[in-house]
Amino acid sequence: MKKKILMGVMIMATLMTGCSSSSPAALVDNEGASTTTQEVVDTSSEAVSEAIAEASEETVPDGIQEAINQETSYTEEATEAASTDASVDGTTEEREATAEIGEMVHPKYTALRTDEGGVIERITYPAHDYAGDGHEITKEANVYLPYGYSEDKKYNVLYLMHGIGGNEDEWGMNKNTSRVKAIMDNLAYYGDIEGFIIVTPNGRACDLESTEGNGVDAFYLFGQELRNDLIPYIESHYSTYADYDENGYDMTASREHRAMAGLSMGGMQTINIGIGECIDLFAYFGAFSAAPTSNPASKTAGILKDNQYPIKYFYNICGLQDRIAYQAASAAAKTLPAVCDQFVDGENYMWQELAGQHDFRIWYLGFYNFAQLAFK
Repeated sequence: MKKKILMGVMIMATLMTGCSSSSPAALVDNEGASTTTQEVVDTSSEAVSEAIAEASEETVPDGIQEAINQETSYTEEATEAASTDASVDGTTEEREATAEIGEMVHPKYTALRTDEGGVIERITYPAHDYAGDGHEITKEANVYLPYGYSEDKKYNVLYLMHGIGGNEDEWGMNKNTSRVKAIMDNLAYYGDIEGFIIVTPNGRACDLESTEGNGVDAFYLFGQELRNDLIPYIESHYSTYADYDENGYDMTASREHRAMAGLSMGGMQTINIGIGECIDLFAYFGAFSAAPTSNPASKTAGILKDNQYPIKYFYNICGLQDRIAYQAASAAAKTLPAVCDQFVDGENYMWQELAGQHDFRIWYLGFYNFAQLAFK
């Protein structure tokens, strides 16, 4: 366990250095809209310092502290540009756009809609401090409901995870100008997908208000929260394919209606937890720039040696210039079809690499592509 925690500290240092080394100026994504480096790391240097120090049970090394202190700055104008895109569309009846799984997001799919749009809700749910003493806690998450959501219909659910420096809001699902919402609204509007529910939780399975157990290791314990707390809560409060019963129910029966995906550390969680621990709960997986400590392909193949649950799809994306995650993501997923016969390239598996770094230019593209592959 100590080795895992120290490795987590190294990841934190690497990720924070990588994210902080970018210029404070706005970056440009595939659609030409601005995104700021604030989107990549949305946490205070003090909070990160405390988390690292506590996780390692040592003083934070000067080099790591220096990287953490390189906080990015952003302006209100840049932030607004990142979330609203260049145009607002919603009145046109033209449905000529066709989404494609490729190396760019069609601008029509990032434009904010003024009609036929879904809604975002903020929820609180009971969980447990799995990284601490196990006491009951309350956590928050964001939930996207597609346009026309009705209790008379059943919906698929995607659990979308954040990175090591983020929280439940890192994907922007705490505001109606969220790019995730815009992409989902438009994919459904143009008929490319059947709308589904998205949940963005905080991926740390611990008491976020406590100074104990709130370290990097909490990311690796999130599978317990998924299985015991979060999924049952979602399925008891929203119209999903699960036959929820407060006295217990067969969660496996509806696994083909659940997906898990995430960026960076969330990609690691998708591989290590989604595939490695909860293959009975999920059938679709997406890893966007999966972070170091992601299970290598050989380990995943070993875990799945006797797996009886069909893997419907596993999508991966990473930037070729990503000095933080490319090596780890490649080792985790690029050779999976060669070492595990449960992954067949072009059928239920895709590895996508293209020019790019460790940022939302890659991650939004990854989400856009995965949203079209899931639940098909």
